[in-house]
Amino acid sequence: MRTFIKTLPARLGCQSLGVAPAPAEHLRVIGGLAECPGCGLYQHVPELQPGQLAACPRCGQHLQKRRRTAPVAAPLAFCISSAAFYLAALASSLMTLNVYGRERTVDLLTGPMELLHEGWGEAGLLVGAVTIMAPAVAIGLMFAILYAGTRPTLPNWAPGILIWYEKLRPWSMVEVYILGIFVAYTKLTDMAHVDVGPAVYLIGGLMLTMAVTDSTLDTERIWRHRRVDALTRLDDGDVVEIDYVHVDDVGMPPVERLVACPSCGLVGEMEHPVSNLHCVGACPRCGHSVWRRAPESLTRTTAYLIAAVTFYIPANLYPVMTFMRMGGGGGHTIIEGALELWSDGMIPLSLLVFFASITVPMLKIISLATMVVMTWRGSRRGLVRRTRLFRVVDMVGRWSMIDVFMISILVAVVRFNAMATVTANAGMVAFAAVVVLTLFAAWSFDPRIMWDAAGMNGELVDGLPRAVLKRQDTDNTPQGPSRPAHTSAAAPRPAANMEPNQA
Repeated sequence: MRTFIKTLPARLGCQSLGVAPAPAEHLRVIGGLAECPGCGLYQHVPELQPGQLAACPRCGQHLQKRRRTAPVAAPLAFCISSAAFYLAALASSLMTLNVYGRERTVDLLTGPMELLHEGWGEAGLLVGAVTIMAPAVAIGLMFAILYAGTRPTLPNWAPGILIWYEKLRPWSMVEVYILGIFVAYTKLTDMAHVDVGPAVYLIGGLMLTMAVTDSTLDTERIWRHRRVDALTRLDDGDVVEIDYVHVDDVGMPPVERLVACPSCGLVGEMEHPVSNLHCVGACPRCGHSVWRRAPESLTRTTAYLIAAVTFYIPANLYPVMTFMRMGGGGGHTIIEGALELWSDGMIPLSLLVFFASITVPMLKIISLATMVVMTWRGSRRGLVRRTRLFRVVDMVGRWSMIDVFMISILVAVVRFNAMATVTANAGMVAFAAVVVLTLFAAWSFDPRIMWDAAGMNGELVDGLPRAVLKRQDTDNTPQGPSRPAHTSAAAPRPAANMEPNQA
């Protein structure tokens, strides 16, 4: 796993979607060049000073940012704090409910365990994974990353840790769980006396420290400690030398021959146009499998959206939980829960639940479906707006888990037999499936293909509908020369050849 060239496909996990392209005989790694993950524009990113931010001049996507804080010491301090908050939260009580003199105290583990006991194992495992396992894994991986960052040369195991942290960090949903606790608390105060345990405040601290850890971590500086291999072996056994050049020395190569690593951002130039349907190989710096675009992006996104729509209907029609009190009560759907909060005078919280649990999943499905359709048509309308919309969709998708977390807490704490009981229903499992499927749909969609289909990223050889490729053959709009990325900083002033904008 030491080259952009396709070697040992079984070990790399690179599966071609057709006939493999002709093997390259030469590879150049180009320094100072970066590809925008939002629109696919290759551009020269100058050396940034602390406090400066480089953004894509075409779509506004942030490319690099130099933190003012110490590159290792600052995130390490907050990572240690995160570990302390996490361990303390596991050992503390989350909430205590008193119903007519009978008390029940729960912790972080109680909710997932109760869902498992009720037969909703899928939901229980999901809640436990994103609230207990994922934060622990993220903190552990961060410790390993920061330790590797202190070494003069990044160890061989460090690139894999960085790649896995990038993939697993979105599954840590501590901040969403805090809102789930708040919604559950407001529902419980109407029926009994509720004491908030120390775990709630510890989870709030964990949310803040993990966010600040990510904010102060400068992964670009860490990747610079990793060497780029000078030699590699092709499929036929030939040893090929990798040349390392700077974009200032060689100029902008044809964009059709460029490919960027999705993990470390290293840009390489092949001797032939790069296919969208084949794995190029492995990055010579981090070892990650390199594709010019996410494989089968449109097909996978469409499949996930169809599955999400299938579950979205029962998720809103069937009750998500049943609340019984003194022999009375019944099932509650998601919309009924939001209306109940509204009738109790908790209008802001009702709007939050309605927006996160009903509006966001629906808008995500509609937005992604629109992007897929316009990509298949090769539309150039609103490319920048669509790219920014995708970033919003990708960011807010996790917040729809509020209702799932709320139900897991209520099921855990309200267990008083005939006096008061809350049980989960099938609607909750269907809704959790909608959230997960829309997350997968957003992560499968590659926004760069919207710009490819519109003919904004040079000539394409495959990977798009035939009508789009045929149109580009007759009316091709190649990408222009490399443009410097916009930078912003409060201080110090950027270099003279950079166009500053206020951050």
